[in-house]
Amino acid sequence: MSLIQEEKNRQLQLDTRRHFLKTCTTGLGSMALASLVGCTTNSPIDVATAIKSIPNQLSHFAPKAKRVIFLHMAGAPSQLELFDYKPKLTQLHGEPCPLSFVEGKKFAFISGHPNLLGQQASFQQHGQSGAWISDLMPHLAKQADELCFLKAVHTDEFNHAPAQLMMHTGSPRLGKPSMGSWISYGLGSINENLPGYVVLVSGGKTPDAGKSIWGNGFLPSVYQGVQCRSKGDPVLYVSDPKGMSRSLRGKTIQAINDINKKEYEEFKDPEILTRISQYEMAFKMQVSVPEAMDISKEPASIHELYGTQPGKASFANNCLLARRLAERDVRFIQLFHWGWDAHGAAEEEALNGGFKTRCLETDQAIAGLIQDLKQRGMLEETLIVWGGEFGRTPMMENRDGVKMKYLGRDHQSQAFTMWMAGGGVKPGYTHGATDELGYSGVSGRVHVHDVQATILHTLGMNHEQLTYHFQGRNFRLTDVFGHVIKDVVA
Repeated sequence: MSLIQEEKNRQLQLDTRRHFLKTCTTGLGSMALASLVGCTTNSPIDVATAIKSIPNQLSHFAPKAKRVIFLHMAGAPSQLELFDYKPKLTQLHGEPCPLSFVEGKKFAFISGHPNLLGQQASFQQHGQSGAWISDLMPHLAKQADELCFLKAVHTDEFNHAPAQLMMHTGSPRLGKPSMGSWISYGLGSINENLPGYVVLVSGGKTPDAGKSIWGNGFLPSVYQGVQCRSKGDPVLYVSDPKGMSRSLRGKTIQAINDINKKEYEEFKDPEILTRISQYEMAFKMQVSVPEAMDISKEPASIHELYGTQPGKASFANNCLLARRLAERDVRFIQLFHWGWDAHGAAEEEALNGGFKTRCLETDQAIAGLIQDLKQRGMLEETLIVWGGEFGRTPMMENRDGVKMKYLGRDHQSQAFTMWMAGGGVKPGYTHGATDELGYSGVSGRVHVHDVQATILHTLGMNHEQLTYHFQGRNFRLTDVFGHVIKDVVA
């Protein structure tokens, strides 16, 4: 076959309906991005300008916070052992729960008529705010006046993976962009040498919903979270293979991107811009990420403050890394700590066993992060968010009507506690309350979508206007729901 005939066949292939349907899975989904970055058939290739121009289109009003550090306790910690003091529950320990708690209700494991479980921790009021915090969080208690509590958060889901997806993507189903991706899409990255969205995982396992909870969904892939590690290579495969010098690596990437640019000239697919940008970012990260993730050079006083041990994988190390990333203007920093699922089926997941270990692993580091940001003048521009995917029941866990060997609580979607600190929220403030047994909210009840709307608000974004056109309609993080919790906004 002649070269001319080959070229004609290639053009026919490009014009076929099958080829169009194949390529439109990304092409049509990227049209909104194309319009935002001004991609036309006559557009010059300027990757940096294309990527950076998006935030200017979606900025809404002056922000109170520049960045977010979201501390997710995967498995859902019991609010009744940490922040929601209910002396009446302890008084009624062992008695059958009110029938209204179980009639017509769905639980992950509870069946029959379970007994109430008294609180497995002692509580005291702390600070000028008088916030109730248990003795399981003694270091955090000293930061009570920096915390803004949401005592009556509720969600639509009572199983881990769907609830984690709901918390971070606004939907219990796969395929939607994560909160960090939405924020990166709306505001972009300040630091050109680091990702705008970084994820750190501890506790030995990935959350139940998997890496989808920091995925980009239908947004361009440049906005997905980048998982880093506190032990070993900060990012998998970030190091050059043996025999590959940095100069040779740079030339290799340049050659690859030259090919990508020619591809872009022909197809004008914005995802090619993403690919070019990601190759360039990866090359920069080979220098910037190891430097940012090296906590060994921190002074001894800082390691003492956080309880860190360089070279180990731990939540404490990740908290210190979060501060270092915040200093370097990473926009959204997500920490996941696994192991909070306290059913009582085994000692490791008992309220008087593994639950206390999780508290020890996190308490000092979280308090250290707040104190460290404050002493550096960064807390007022950094929003810290703490919480799980749902809460725990005031009833004792039972399965098939049989009492568990260890003390534990089942999943609870009706009411749980979250807190925020720093940029844009009122310090030393408590919003909402639950009933005398901690089963459901009786005032200040807010949905997960309201929490999401409030986080976006502190960053200067209207959650109703931060949208992306996909499959025929505009999508947003809060779907068609959500209200800013105005009472907590500073």
